[in-house]
Amino acid sequence: MDRLRNMEVFRAVVEAGSFAAAARQLDISAVMVGKHVQQLEAHLGARLLQRTTRRQSLTEVGRNFYEDSRQVLEQLRWAESAVERSRSAPQGLLRISAPVTLGNHVVAPLVADYQLAHPQVRVDLLLSDGMADLVGENIDAAVRIGPVGGDGLVARPLAPYRMVIAAAPAYLRRRGQPRSVADLARHDCLSYAVWQRRSEWILRDGDASAPWPDEARLRCNSGESLRHAAVRGLGLILQPQVLLADDMAAGRLVAVLQDCVPLPRPVHLVYLPDRRQLPKLAHFVEHMLRALGAA
Repeated sequence: MDRLRNMEVFRAVVEAGSFAAAARQLDISAVMVGKHVQQLEAHLGARLLQRTTRRQSLTEVGRNFYEDSRQVLEQLRWAESAVERSRSAPQGLLRISAPVTLGNHVVAPLVADYQLAHPQVRVDLLLSDGMADLVGENIDAAVRIGPVGGDGLVARPLAPYRMVIAAAPAYLRRRGQPRSVADLARHDCLSYAVWQRRSEWILRDGDASAPWPDEARLRCNSGESLRHAAVRGLGLILQPQVLLADDMAAGRLVAVLQDCVPLPRPVHLVYLPDRRQLPKLAHFVEHMLRALGAA
Protein backbone atom coordinates (compact mmCIF):
# COMPACT_ATOMS: atom_id res chain seq x y z
CA MET A 1 0.00 0.00 0.00
CA ASP A 2 1.32 3.43 -0.98
CA ARG A 3 0.44 5.27 2.22
CA LEU A 4 1.66 8.66 0.98
CA ARG A 5 -0.44 8.38 -2.18
CA ASN A 6 -3.45 7.48 -0.02
CA MET A 7 -2.84 10.59 2.06
CA GLU A 8 -2.54 12.74 -1.08
CA VAL A 9 -5.86 11.42 -2.39
CA PHE A 10 -7.57 11.87 0.98
CA ARG A 11 -6.34 15.46 1.16
CA ALA A 12 -7.64 16.10 -2.37
CA VAL A 13 -11.07 14.72 -1.41
CA VAL A 14 -11.29 17.00 1.61
CA GLU A 15 -10.14 20.12 -0.25
CA ALA A 16 -12.10 19.45 -3.46
CA GLY A 17 -15.28 18.60 -1.55
CA SER A 18 -16.17 15.31 -3.22
CA PHE A 19 -14.76 12.10 -4.67
CA ALA A 20 -15.74 13.20 -8.18
CA ALA A 21 -14.03 16.60 -7.88
CA ALA A 22 -10.89 15.00 -6.43
CA ALA A 23 -10.87 12.46 -9.28
CA ARG A 24 -10.96 15.26 -11.86
CA GLN A 25 -8.18 17.10 -10.07
CA LEU A 26 -5.97 14.00 -9.79
CA ASP A 27 -6.91 12.65 -13.25
CA ILE A 28 -8.00 9.26 -11.88
CA SER A 29 -11.41 7.61 -11.58
CA ALA A 30 -13.79 8.27 -8.69
CA VAL A 31 -13.70 4.51 -7.99
CA MET A 32 -9.93 4.69 -7.55
CA VAL A 33 -10.31 7.68 -5.23
CA GLY A 34 -12.68 5.60 -3.10
CA LYS A 35 -10.22 2.71 -2.98
CA HIS A 36 -7.43 4.98 -1.72
CA VAL A 37 -9.66 6.34 1.06
CA GLN A 38 -10.85 2.85 2.00
CA GLN A 39 -7.26 1.57 2.19
CA LEU A 40 -6.33 4.47 4.43
CA GLU A 41 -9.30 3.91 6.74
CA ALA A 42 -8.55 0.18 6.91
CA HIS A 43 -4.91 0.85 7.79
CA LEU A 44 -5.87 3.37 10.50
CA GLY A 45 -8.80 1.31 11.78
CA ALA A 46 -10.98 4.43 11.87
CA ARG A 47 -13.54 6.15 9.67
CA LEU A 48 -12.26 9.45 8.27
CA LEU A 49 -15.28 10.51 6.22
CA GLN A 50 -19.00 10.22 6.78
CA ARG A 51 -20.53 9.64 3.34
CA THR A 52 -24.11 9.67 2.12
CA THR A 53 -25.51 9.78 -1.40
CA ARG A 54 -25.72 13.57 -1.22
CA ARG A 55 -22.87 14.81 0.93
CA GLN A 56 -19.72 13.96 2.83
CA SER A 57 -18.17 15.34 5.98
CA LEU A 58 -15.08 14.73 8.08
CA THR A 59 -15.32 12.78 11.29
CA GLU A 60 -13.46 14.19 14.27
CA VAL A 61 -10.69 11.65 13.66
CA GLY A 62 -10.70 12.57 9.99
CA ARG A 63 -10.39 16.28 10.74
CA ASN A 64 -7.35 15.72 12.95
CA PHE A 65 -5.78 13.31 10.46
CA TYR A 66 -6.33 15.78 7.61
CA GLU A 67 -4.44 18.54 9.45
CA ASP A 68 -1.58 16.21 10.36
CA SER A 69 -1.33 14.65 6.89
CA ARG A 70 -1.38 18.08 5.24
CA GLN A 71 1.67 19.06 7.29
CA VAL A 72 3.40 15.75 6.46
CA LEU A 73 2.82 16.22 2.73
CA GLU A 74 4.08 19.81 2.85
CA GLN A 75 7.22 18.70 4.70
CA LEU A 76 7.76 15.95 2.13
CA ARG A 77 7.40 18.43 -0.72
CA TRP A 78 9.89 20.76 0.94
CA ALA A 79 12.37 17.91 1.49
CA GLU A 80 12.08 16.87 -2.16
CA SER A 81 12.53 20.46 -3.34
CA ALA A 82 15.65 20.79 -1.18
CA VAL A 83 17.19 17.91 -3.13
CA GLU A 84 16.16 19.50 -6.42
CA ARG A 85 17.67 22.84 -5.41
CA SER A 86 21.03 21.11 -4.88
CA ARG A 87 21.12 20.04 -8.54
CA SER A 88 22.34 22.37 -11.23
CA ALA A 89 20.53 20.77 -14.20
CA PRO A 90 16.72 20.99 -14.45
CA GLN A 91 15.07 17.62 -13.82
CA GLY A 92 12.00 16.09 -12.27
CA LEU A 93 8.29 16.81 -12.71
CA LEU A 94 7.14 20.35 -13.53
CA ARG A 95 3.39 21.01 -13.16
CA ILE A 96 2.09 23.99 -15.14
CA SER A 97 -1.41 25.46 -15.37
CA ALA A 98 -2.65 27.77 -18.14
CA PRO A 99 -5.94 29.00 -19.66
CA VAL A 100 -7.23 26.83 -22.51
CA THR A 101 -6.81 29.09 -25.55
CA LEU A 102 -3.56 30.73 -24.48
CA GLY A 103 -2.32 27.35 -23.32
CA ASN A 104 -3.06 25.58 -26.59
CA HIS A 105 -1.70 28.24 -28.92
CA VAL A 106 1.18 29.77 -26.94
CA VAL A 107 2.15 27.92 -23.77
CA ALA A 108 2.09 24.34 -25.15
CA PRO A 109 4.59 25.06 -27.98
CA LEU A 110 6.89 26.84 -25.51
CA VAL A 111 6.66 23.91 -23.09
CA ALA A 112 7.70 21.56 -25.91
CA ASP A 113 10.69 23.78 -26.73
CA TYR A 114 11.64 23.86 -23.04
CA GLN A 115 11.53 20.07 -22.79
CA LEU A 116 13.66 19.66 -25.91
CA ALA A 117 16.29 21.84 -24.22
CA HIS A 118 15.91 20.04 -20.86
CA PRO A 119 15.16 16.36 -21.58
CA GLN A 120 15.30 15.33 -17.91
CA VAL A 121 12.21 17.39 -17.09
CA ARG A 122 8.75 15.81 -17.27
CA VAL A 123 5.79 18.18 -17.54
CA ASP A 124 2.14 17.99 -16.53
CA LEU A 125 0.43 20.78 -18.51
CA LEU A 126 -3.06 21.42 -17.13
CA LEU A 127 -5.28 23.57 -19.35
CA SER A 128 -8.34 25.06 -17.68
CA ASP A 129 -10.05 28.43 -17.58
CA GLY A 130 -10.59 27.97 -13.84
CA MET A 131 -8.25 29.43 -11.22
CA ALA A 132 -5.71 26.78 -10.26
CA ASP A 133 -4.79 26.36 -6.59
CA LEU A 134 -0.98 26.23 -6.68
CA VAL A 135 -0.67 24.80 -3.17
CA GLY A 136 -3.63 22.42 -3.17
CA GLU A 137 -2.94 21.09 -6.68
CA ASN A 138 0.86 21.05 -6.25
CA ILE A 139 1.39 23.34 -9.26
CA ASP A 140 4.82 24.85 -9.87
CA ALA A 141 3.77 27.71 -12.15
CA ALA A 142 0.55 29.10 -13.63
CA VAL A 143 -0.17 31.51 -16.44
CA ARG A 144 -3.02 33.83 -15.44
CA ILE A 145 -4.96 36.40 -17.43
CA GLY A 146 -6.20 39.48 -15.58
CA PRO A 147 -5.12 41.28 -12.42
CA VAL A 148 -3.07 39.25 -9.94
CA GLY A 149 -4.33 39.38 -6.37
CA GLY A 150 -2.17 39.77 -3.31
CA ASP A 151 -2.02 36.06 -2.49
CA GLY A 152 1.71 35.85 -1.79
CA LEU A 153 2.67 34.64 -5.26
CA VAL A 154 5.59 35.86 -7.34
CA ALA A 155 4.07 37.38 -10.51
CA ARG A 156 6.18 37.95 -13.64
CA PRO A 157 4.47 39.99 -16.41
CA LEU A 158 4.08 38.48 -19.87
CA ALA A 159 2.78 39.97 -23.12
CA PRO A 160 -0.80 41.26 -22.72
CA TYR A 161 -3.78 39.24 -23.92
CA ARG A 162 -5.36 41.00 -26.90
CA MET A 163 -8.68 40.47 -28.64
CA VAL A 164 -9.61 40.81 -32.31
CA ILE A 165 -12.90 41.31 -34.16
CA ALA A 166 -12.72 39.58 -37.53
CA ALA A 167 -14.71 38.07 -40.37
CA ALA A 168 -14.07 36.15 -43.58
CA PRO A 169 -13.59 38.22 -46.77
CA ALA A 170 -16.63 36.46 -48.31
CA TYR A 171 -18.83 37.56 -45.40
CA LEU A 172 -17.64 41.17 -45.66
CA ARG A 173 -18.29 41.23 -49.41
CA ARG A 174 -21.79 39.93 -48.76
CA ARG A 175 -22.73 42.06 -45.73
CA GLY A 176 -20.34 45.00 -45.85
CA GLN A 177 -17.78 46.34 -43.36
CA PRO A 178 -19.06 47.37 -39.92
CA ARG A 179 -17.94 50.93 -39.14
CA SER A 180 -19.04 51.23 -35.51
CA VAL A 181 -20.24 49.11 -32.59
CA ALA A 182 -23.80 50.17 -33.46
CA ASP A 183 -23.42 48.44 -36.85
CA LEU A 184 -23.11 45.07 -35.11
CA ALA A 185 -26.88 45.03 -34.62
CA ARG A 186 -27.23 44.62 -38.40
CA HIS A 187 -24.61 41.86 -38.66
CA ASP A 188 -24.47 38.15 -37.88
CA CYS A 189 -22.36 37.78 -34.73
CA LEU A 190 -20.82 34.61 -33.31
CA SER A 191 -20.85 34.47 -29.51
CA TYR A 192 -18.67 32.66 -26.98
CA ALA A 193 -21.12 31.07 -24.52
CA VAL A 194 -18.60 30.79 -21.67
CA TRP A 195 -18.35 34.55 -21.12
CA GLN A 196 -20.22 35.85 -18.12
CA ARG A 197 -20.85 39.41 -17.00
CA ARG A 198 -17.85 39.29 -14.67
CA SER A 199 -15.47 38.11 -17.40
CA GLU A 200 -16.87 39.29 -20.73
CA TRP A 201 -14.92 41.62 -22.98
CA ILE A 202 -16.33 45.15 -23.37
CA LEU A 203 -16.12 46.90 -26.74
CA ARG A 204 -15.01 50.52 -26.96
CA ASP A 205 -17.15 52.98 -28.93
CA GLY A 206 -15.58 56.42 -28.59
CA ASP A 207 -16.20 57.54 -25.02
CA ALA A 208 -18.87 54.86 -24.58
CA SER A 209 -18.65 51.10 -24.17
CA ALA A 210 -20.84 48.14 -25.03
CA PRO A 211 -20.81 44.36 -24.66
CA TRP A 212 -20.64 41.95 -27.57
CA PRO A 213 -24.23 41.57 -28.89
CA ASP A 214 -26.44 39.11 -27.00
CA GLU A 215 -28.28 38.12 -30.18
CA ALA A 216 -25.97 35.65 -31.90
CA ARG A 217 -26.39 33.59 -35.03
CA LEU A 218 -24.19 30.95 -33.41
CA ARG A 219 -23.43 30.55 -29.72
CA CYS A 220 -20.80 27.99 -28.68
CA ASN A 221 -18.61 27.21 -25.67
CA SER A 222 -15.58 26.58 -27.90
CA GLY A 223 -13.57 29.43 -29.42
CA GLU A 224 -12.06 26.96 -31.88
CA SER A 225 -15.51 26.02 -33.18
CA LEU A 226 -16.44 29.68 -33.56
CA ARG A 227 -13.21 30.23 -35.51
CA HIS A 228 -14.19 27.50 -37.98
CA ALA A 229 -17.60 29.11 -38.43
CA ALA A 230 -16.08 32.56 -39.00
CA VAL A 231 -13.60 31.22 -41.59
CA ARG A 232 -16.54 29.71 -43.47
CA GLY A 233 -18.22 33.11 -43.63
CA LEU A 234 -20.94 32.66 -41.01
CA GLY A 235 -20.40 35.99 -39.26
CA LEU A 236 -18.27 38.31 -37.14
CA ILE A 237 -16.17 36.86 -34.34
CA LEU A 238 -14.59 38.34 -31.20
CA GLN A 239 -11.81 36.07 -30.00
CA PRO A 240 -8.20 36.22 -28.73
CA GLN A 241 -5.57 37.34 -31.21
CA VAL A 242 -3.55 34.18 -30.56
CA LEU A 243 -6.47 32.07 -31.77
CA LEU A 244 -7.06 34.02 -35.00
CA ALA A 245 -3.50 35.08 -35.88
CA ASP A 246 -2.79 32.30 -38.42
CA ASP A 247 -6.12 32.83 -40.19
CA MET A 248 -5.52 36.58 -40.45
CA ALA A 249 -1.96 36.08 -41.73
CA ALA A 250 -3.28 33.69 -44.41
CA GLY A 251 -6.11 36.05 -45.41
CA ARG A 252 -8.87 33.66 -44.25
CA LEU A 253 -10.04 36.31 -41.77
CA VAL A 254 -9.82 40.11 -41.86
CA ALA A 255 -9.70 42.31 -38.75
CA VAL A 256 -12.47 44.92 -38.45
CA LEU A 257 -13.44 47.60 -35.91
CA GLN A 258 -9.84 47.73 -34.71
CA ASP A 259 -10.49 50.92 -32.73
CA CYS A 260 -13.36 49.22 -30.90
CA VAL A 261 -11.68 46.05 -29.61
CA PRO A 262 -11.61 45.60 -25.82
CA LEU A 263 -8.60 46.81 -23.92
CA PRO A 264 -5.93 44.11 -23.55
CA ARG A 265 -5.69 42.31 -20.24
CA PRO A 266 -2.47 41.70 -18.30
CA VAL A 267 -0.94 38.23 -18.27
CA HIS A 268 1.41 36.94 -15.56
CA LEU A 269 3.41 33.84 -14.87
CA VAL A 270 2.92 33.15 -11.16
CA TYR A 271 4.60 30.75 -8.76
CA LEU A 272 5.20 30.24 -5.04
CA PRO A 273 8.21 32.08 -3.57
CA ASP A 274 9.61 28.93 -1.95
CA ARG A 275 9.96 27.24 -5.37
CA ARG A 276 11.87 29.91 -7.26
CA GLN A 277 15.24 28.26 -6.54
CA LEU A 278 14.28 24.95 -8.18
CA PRO A 279 16.36 24.64 -11.38
CA LYS A 280 13.43 23.20 -13.34
CA LEU A 281 11.25 26.21 -12.43
CA ALA A 282 13.97 28.87 -12.67
CA HIS A 283 14.88 27.77 -16.20
CA PHE A 284 11.22 27.58 -17.22
CA VAL A 285 10.57 31.11 -15.95
CA GLU A 286 13.57 32.40 -17.91
CA HIS A 287 12.37 30.53 -21.00
CA MET A 288 8.88 32.06 -20.76
CA LEU A 289 10.18 35.57 -20.15
CA ARG A 290 12.50 35.37 -23.16
CA ALA A 291 9.61 34.33 -25.39
CA LEU A 292 6.74 36.33 -23.89
CA GLY A 293 8.30 39.18 -21.93
CA ALA A 294 5.77 41.99 -21.44
CA ALA A 295 5.49 44.17 -24.51
